Amino acid sequence: MRVFVTGASGWIGSAVVPELIGAGHQVIGLARSDTSAAALTAAGAEALRGTLDDLDVLRDAAAASDGVIHLAFKHDIAFSGGFEDAADADRRAVEAFGEALAGSDRPFVLASGLLGLQPGQVVTEEDGREPAPESVPAGPRARYETALLTLSLASRGVRSSVLRLPPTVYGDGDHGFMAALIGVARDKGVAGYIGDGSNRWPATHRLDAAHLFRLALENAPAGSALHAVTDEGVPIREVAEVIGRHLDLPVVSVSPEDAGEHFGWLAGFIGADAPASSALTRELLGWQPTQPGLLDDLDKGHYFQSPSA
Repeated sequence: MRVFVTGASGWIGSAVVPELIGAGHQVIGLARSDTSAAALTAAGAEALRGTLDDLDVLRDAAAASDGVIHLAFKHDIAFSGGFEDAADADRRAVEAFGEALAGSDRPFVLASGLLGLQPGQVVTEEDGREPAPESVPAGPRARYETALLTLSLASRGVRSSVLRLPPTVYGDGDHGFMAALIGVARDKGVAGYIGDGSNRWPATHRLDAAHLFRLALENAPAGSALHAVTDEGVPIREVAEVIGRHLDLPVVSVSPEDAGEHFGWLAGFIGADAPASSALTRELLGWQPTQPGLLDDLDKGHYFQSPSA
């Protein structure tokens, strides 16, 4: 297939591109900078300059492709107070892809998230198919509704699927939540968790996630919700214990009242209880993760190397 990929040079995209090329696909990656374009070319992909705001570029690229994987999201503005704006840009991009692919039966795979779908319950692929309650903040609700829009494209002749990612897609080189949590531990001198630390996070390795994106592109039925979940729910206390062991720091409980001061922007995420299952995804697509689980990957030590190491 000729596959158009947004976010192709990002943390997950840079694993998806070689996964696709290794399976014989031709990849065209959206690049918003010269650096991203050079990285894509070096990886064996074709670079197409543009951003998520260039809707005509997105439509034309989708129309000229055999399938689309949409990984890009404006994380830079989302985590600096502009989540709603980032979610709105994402929806406009999905609408553009829907217009270009309507009636073609070509695949469209959207990267979405698991956090917040059913707090405190094990989320399955059957969950998250109803409109979000009004209690959900505007930004996250907008992104949730974009996932529903993607699923609805199945009725317009698009083989659409939503691939829900856990809050941590880990691996060597990760600068996301796990790296941030380790940074807080270094700064505070303790490896912390909130309350009793029994709240759980699902997780998967970026290489396993990349493999699932390829399987979704190739085989996911229209209207599929898929879960890239290796670990159904890792207690955050156990994550803190690994961090404490590697940094030789005490492992401590932080009260919910003090979480904001201790964890900063992470506080709104690190206390979430969001276990999730991938049983239906594995059965549907034959996906079998092969990389280490989160705790084993943390124990490998690459997260704890100094920048000069």
